Amino acid sequence: MQRTFANSLDSLKRDWISPPGHTIANLLEERNWTQAQLADRLGVSRKHVNELITGKATISDANAIKLARVLGSTVGFWLNREAGYRAALADQQAIEQLRDDVSWLDELPVSHMRKMGWIRSYRDKAKTVSECLQFFGVGSVDTWRSWSAGLGQTAYRMSDSANRAFGSIATWLRFGEIQASTLECEDYSKEVFKTSLASLRALTLEPDPDVFVPQLQELCADSGIAVVFEPTPRGCPASGATRWIAPNKALLMLSLRYKTNDHLWFTFFHEAAHILLHRKKLMFLELNQNGNGEEEVEANQFAADLLIPSQHLDLLRTLANNRAEVRQFARKLGIPPGIVVGRMQYEGILPHGQLNDLKVKYAWA
Repeated sequence: MQRTFANSLDSLKRDWISPPGHTIANLLEERNWTQAQLADRLGVSRKHVNELITGKATISDANAIKLARVLGSTVGFWLNREAGYRAALADQQAIEQLRDDVSWLDELPVSHMRKMGWIRSYRDKAKTVSECLQFFGVGSVDTWRSWSAGLGQTAYRMSDSANRAFGSIATWLRFGEIQASTLECEDYSKEVFKTSLASLRALTLEPDPDVFVPQLQELCADSGIAVVFEPTPRGCPASGATRWIAPNKALLMLSLRYKTNDHLWFTFFHEAAHILLHRKKLMFLELNQNGNGEEEVEANQFAADLLIPSQHLDLLRTLANNRAEVRQFARKLGIPPGIVVGRMQYEGILPHGQLNDLKVKYAWA
């Protein structure tokens, strides 16, 4: 707890960016003392008192003891006053050193970060650079570039467009990492996660995110997977992402990019496939549902088969633009009709503009 000044010191404002000598000078004026008189009382030279007042000399332990005896308050107050001033100077100098890095802000979705409360808002761009460094948990822009380069190397087949927008992508992923660190999870268990797939699939029938999101997060946490829902900033076209943030903890991020239940659940089970089937060293970033590469094809097939098993595809292909038939088929499979519609559209069985009213639509609050 910070101690308060006694008696006449109570009313003094503690401006920590000013030297502690300002407080000394104010007390001298209040008591009508000269610097020479204070020097005599402290048992130091007049030059030393002048340097204390101007901030050229620091308040040592010995000085703090003497100031407390002569001017009042506590030794701790004077030492804290000195420490606060030196810290403020260091902060100010650090900010000045960041002025050469303000162009870095052009690579980041700063407006989105401010809007979401991820960083504080400052007019001073150098202070904004400092806020962004703190958000990413790095000490300098050069360190951030090393970190982001490593992140990019672990991303599976990032496109040229993704590389160009990597500042926004890295920001979104970093927020997911921060959120995941607050979610308690068991150590990852592949077997537990496999067992939970049936319960997770059953959640597709629940239309209300306020109901299914907590249940989904709890089921996944029991398997060692932190699930984070977060809209993407401008420039980040991802619908989902998977990465391992610890040897026994995976992050599964969903952006709700297309805002319908068919896309949401397909993306979720696609990411689940990456966790179950693919190497931990890779990060998977979903920019579309037509990703190339063996892992992406495998994840797509896993999600498609889990939602609509292959033995039902022949019947799916016979469905017409008929709500009753689609609903009946969905009931038979134990999934919502919107997922059936999405699959029919993807397969080219149904035009993309038809039966979309059977999909559940979401919006960020």
